[in-house]
Amino acid sequence: MANDWIDIHGHFTPPTSSEDREKRWHAMREEKFLVPEPFEWTPESTLAYLDKAGIAMQMLSNLPKQLDALKESNDYAASLVRKHPKRFGLLAALPTDSPEAALAEIDRATHELDADGFAVTCNYNGVFLGDSSLDPVWAELNRRHAAVFVHPDAYAPASMGRPSPLIEVAFETTRTVVDMLYAGIFRRFPNIAFILAHSGGALPVLSGRLKLLGTEAWVPNPNRITQAEIQEQLARLYLDTAATAPTGMAPALHMVPPDHLVYGADCGVPCSTESTMEANKKAVLEYEGLSRSQRDAIGRNVLSLFPAAAARLEKR
Repeated sequence: MANDWIDIHGHFTPPTSSEDREKRWHAMREEKFLVPEPFEWTPESTLAYLDKAGIAMQMLSNLPKQLDALKESNDYAASLVRKHPKRFGLLAALPTDSPEAALAEIDRATHELDADGFAVTCNYNGVFLGDSSLDPVWAELNRRHAAVFVHPDAYAPASMGRPSPLIEVAFETTRTVVDMLYAGIFRRFPNIAFILAHSGGALPVLSGRLKLLGTEAWVPNPNRITQAEIQEQLARLYLDTAATAPTGMAPALHMVPPDHLVYGADCGVPCSTESTMEANKKAVLEYEGLSRSQRDAIGRNVLSLFPAAAARLEKR
C-alpha cells in the first residue's frame, strides 16, 4: 500500500461564490462535461483524502486564463503551503501567452511566494508551448534549473460529443511536446525538468513511431533534430501516472527510465473521483513490469526535483 507518497498532480480552486460555481457548472455541461452538481474544492476535503490515501504531500497547480486570476490563484496556493508546509507544495502557474508577464511571475513566485516549481498549460489563450516567443521564458527557467509541470488545456471544448478530459487532453499534450521537440526546446534548455501530466498522453505509445519516422526527409525539421536526440530527449522527460496506470505503465517505461515515473492522482477536479484515483494507484502498485522497490519509489521519485519541499517534509 502506498504510504508517504508525493502527488505531483493536485488541482485546486480558490474560494468562489455559489453563483460562480453554478455558472461554471452550466458551462461545463454545455461542453458535454456532465458532472451532476456544482463542484467546490476545499483544502479540508483534500487533506482528508490525502490522509486516507497515504499521500504525504500534494503539489498544487491551477491555471486560470486571466492574468489577475492566475496571480490571485498563485497567492492563495502559497497561503495554503504556509499553513500546511508538510502537506502542500506550490507549482506556480505561468501566463505563457505573454513572455513578459510569465517572466515577471517567475520572479514574483520565487521571491514572494517561495514556489517549489512551476505549472504551464499546453495552450494558454491560443499560445502553445513550442512558440518561439517563449524562448526567454525557457531560458530563465533553464537558468534556474526549474521543475515545470505541463498540463493540457482544461478548458478545451468538447469533441465529437464527448468532454475534452476523456481523451482530447492526451492528444493535446502529445502534439505540444512533439512541437517542443522539433522547436529544439529540449535541446537548448536541458536544465529544465519537464513533468508531463497523464503519462504524457499518447506520447509514449507514439514515441517509437516518432523515432522511426521523425527524421525522414518528408518531415519538416529545421533544427535538424536527430533520431538519437528524439530518443534521448524524450527519455529525459518525467511522466506522472494520473488516470493512465492500468495500461499506460508499459509504454511509459519504453520511453523513460523507472525513476522518471512520478505519482499523480489528478485530485481536485470533478473528472476524478476517489474511486478512480484509488483504482489508478492500485494499478501502479500492482504493475508487474517493475520490482516492488521500483513501484514503491514512484511515489517519491519527484522529491529529487523539489529540494525545498523535501526539506519541509524532513523538518521536525
